[in-house]
Amino acid sequence: MKKGDGMFHDTRIPYGTWGSSYFPAWQTTPLAEVNIGQFAGESMNIILGKRHVPKSLLEYLVIGSTVPWHWKFWNAPLVSSYLGHRIPGYHIEQACATGLQAVLLAGSEVQSQTFEVVGVLTFDRTSDSPAGVFPERRTHQRTFSLSDVWDNFGFDPATGKAMIDTAGNAARKYKLDRREVDELAYYRHIQYFETLESGFLNRLIFPLEILNVQGRVMGKVDRDAGIRQISLESLRAMRELDTCVTSGTQTHASDGMSTLLVASRSKAKELSTRPEIDIQFVAKVEIRALPVLMPEAPALAVEKLLKRTGFSLDDMAVIKNHNPFALNDVIFAKRLGYDWKKMNKTGCSLVWGHPQGPTLTRLLIEALEEAVDLGGGFVLLFGCAAGDVGIAAIFKVSDGGN
Repeated sequence: MKKGDGMFHDTRIPYGTWGSSYFPAWQTTPLAEVNIGQFAGESMNIILGKRHVPKSLLEYLVIGSTVPWHWKFWNAPLVSSYLGHRIPGYHIEQACATGLQAVLLAGSEVQSQTFEVVGVLTFDRTSDSPAGVFPERRTHQRTFSLSDVWDNFGFDPATGKAMIDTAGNAARKYKLDRREVDELAYYRHIQYFETLESGFLNRLIFPLEILNVQGRVMGKVDRDAGIRQISLESLRAMRELDTCVTSGTQTHASDGMSTLLVASRSKAKELSTRPEIDIQFVAKVEIRALPVLMPEAPALAVEKLLKRTGFSLDDMAVIKNHNPFALNDVIFAKRLGYDWKKMNKTGCSLVWGHPQGPTLTRLLIEALEEAVDLGGGFVLLFGCAAGDVGIAAIFKVSDGGN
């Protein structure tokens, strides 16, 4: 691939056809009590309405979620019914990479000229995740029960290790200083709260009502509930759970949804609230680190992506990542010689939480909006996923109005 080439030449993300719920932490709002697929479909309908996008123009739906929900078997066709527009679609799942993969797959559907307008809808509810019972005839247990979220976080069957072990291992490999990890986590919270005060998030994230089965309002999701103001002193006083990892330097489970549209170049201009803004897909890579080293995988993915495209980090107007551990960012900065204060300027998943499916979708929406505010430029989005996987992608935002 040559520098500046795009991966989908006739595919665009129409500006302003996106939105997200807030991400309340586990069990902090009535969102923990409802069918997340229904909530996501109905919320997408509301967001498209507020964006003045006719849902009748949607031809296809790419769903991204990772936690089983009631009636998940029916997936995209059911969710489109909640959206109020009967269209086909399919489901994608790749742990924490799901939110970005869904967008990329929607791009491939448009580029292949199968559809002109594809909706991306990602969501998850980690609150009270379901438990499954599996027959295991080759083991002495005969049957095995699994709590989908917590047991998977606590045990990778390929390595026998937990997610937190990957963080401790990576911290030791890179000889990280816990003081820097604490400082980064504190700085990321400052970035989030400054962005919240500025009103930036009001352009992307919509307060949404939670209804019960009778259609009555149970409550509202109108903030990233569960986020707390922290001090550097309080972070330094926290007990170390593994090397450079405390409860304050890792993300938390949360619930939520995010959505955006992908369209052909001509349709994107028709749908966009600002047709002069052009958002292109440039490139994407994935990589797998050595076992139990998940936090270094995103940095490896970015290195591979930059080498493949000929870009440097200095070419990027916006750099944003999914960082379940604060040390992810420290490792990235250390490997690539980058100042971590220059990234995640409008917030990140370390602070506002991790509902898995929609995490990278919300990050992308924030990053694209930030790039528009800057007058355009390249956007680098990356993150880690279960199985020591790293994913990275570049998008190009051009503002013909400037």
